[in-house]
Amino acid sequence: MPEGPEVETEKLHEAIHEELEHEGGRLLRWIALTTAVLAALAAIASLEAGGTVNEALVLKTESARLQAEASDQWAYYQAKGIKAAVQDAARTSWLAIGHDAPPSYEEKSRKYGEEQAEIQKAAREKEAERDRKSEEADHLMHRHHGFADSVALFQVAIALGAISALTRNRLVWLASMGVGLIGTVYFAWSLLR
Repeated sequence: MPEGPEVETEKLHEAIHEELEHEGGRLLRWIALTTAVLAALAAIASLEAGGTVNEALVLKTESARLQAEASDQWAYYQAKGIKAAVQDAARTSWLAIGHDAPPSYEEKSRKYGEEQAEIQKAAREKEAERDRKSEEADHLMHRHHGFADSVALFQVAIALGAISALTRNRLVWLASMGVGLIGTVYFAWSLLR
């Protein structure tokens, strides 16, 4: 007389393991797929971050060069002003002793004043161009920070994906997806700025 129903537990055990592997394999495929997509987005964001920071550095360097040129123009402007002041002082000396100053003093003083106006215009143009380049570089640096932030978020999402694959924990994978989505928003926002 049998003590209970006879069930082949070995076949049941194999069926349970196959089902678990099948279920776990599907989760691993989804984790691998989403992690690959996040890695691709991280690579693109990293390229954008590098490109924008390099461009910003070139513009800042150009801005510094323009500042140096503007400073040179202002030094030249001051030199012309000093020359004009020397001509005026010499002319005044002639007038102080009761004589008419040679006409060359007044002509040179006027010429230096005209040259100063041209030099001042050139210096101001250099400063305006410097300001434009600096503002553009600052804008690019802001974009760079957005790309860099998105790269960091993608890396965290990828790390969470790896943890979820090792632990086969769906909740960690969903957290990975959430962080990846935030990184995607930062990336898109930086592209559109």
